[in-house]
Amino acid sequence: MKRKILAGLISLSLLALAVTGCGGKSSEKAGDNGELNLFVWTEYLPDSVVSKFEKETGIKVNVSTYSSNEDMLAKVKSETAGAYDVLNPSDYMVAQLIAQDMLKPLDFDQLPNFSHIGESYKNPSYDPGNVYSVPYMGGAGAIAVNTDKVDIEITSYADLFNPALEGKLVVLDDFRAVIGMTAKAIGYDLNETDPARLAEVSDKLMELKKNVVLYDSDSPKSALISGDCDAGMIWSAEVAMAMEEVPSIEVIYPEEGPYLFLDNWVVTKESPNYDNAMKWINFVMDPDNMAMILEEFPYLCANTDAIAKMGDSYSGNLAKNPPADAIASGSYVQNLDSDVLDIYSEMWTKLKE
Repeated sequence: MKRKILAGLISLSLLALAVTGCGGKSSEKAGDNGELNLFVWTEYLPDSVVSKFEKETGIKVNVSTYSSNEDMLAKVKSETAGAYDVLNPSDYMVAQLIAQDMLKPLDFDQLPNFSHIGESYKNPSYDPGNVYSVPYMGGAGAIAVNTDKVDIEITSYADLFNPALEGKLVVLDDFRAVIGMTAKAIGYDLNETDPARLAEVSDKLMELKKNVVLYDSDSPKSALISGDCDAGMIWSAEVAMAMEEVPSIEVIYPEEGPYLFLDNWVVTKESPNYDNAMKWINFVMDPDNMAMILEEFPYLCANTDAIAKMGDSYSGNLAKNPPADAIASGSYVQNLDSDVLDIYSEMWTKLKE
């Protein structure tokens, strides 16, 4: 998504990063073989994997995290050139970064482990030929329901607007995901652009307001595990982790077709540690290392050989490994013109007032 977002939202996001330390890099000195600065999604990369890479390579890794693609883009632009080496953007954001000339082409001579990536994930529309990106993990905006607490049948995004769910929902803190879900709920496209239809989407979105207790993209499973929320639209892997803690929680893929995402590894154009970045990307594409990541964060995986190592506990779990029919019926976010994004931003601000 080239996305224009309200300045206030960006400012608040960057302030949160500064306060929590999520946006800052480690001040520790570089390792024997230099350093590497990663900027990745929260709860998406195990410390054990980073430590293994450091031990094997002698490269000191500094990890910073973000909660949305827009926060990441704003932070990268606000930093000194070369502050980050490797980013972890979603599909549409890869296209945005390419369009803004912010990425450096990958050297596939240094990436032999690209052979472990499934053919269906290669040559994506947002980066034809994988010139700038390699896929990492992804998933869907799935519905989570605690069946011990919710007594209405839920099969679709539209069901989340039911007044019976007032004060019971957690949803992603992502305006394209939530507005896209709302558009799908009334039969429109996830990436709807028609102003008249968006006016209908805006009206429908206000029906969701009373139902939502929490907007959370960092760890939405926590509200379900604690019992603060009984249902929601969250990352599919977060549903999987919630299910492990609370057996009465179930995953549902909406009959309208789910919101889909695929996150990637890219290297910034001004990266001062390019060769180390290549070592990192090749390292995480190793099936053994990718399997370590899936053990802790069980998202949809582009690495078919890593999936083979996981066995049925991963492959047979519908939350960890979304079924083919759900993927086939789903939709990815597309970049929209700035005038349309202004409408989306206005809707989002009104919802969260």
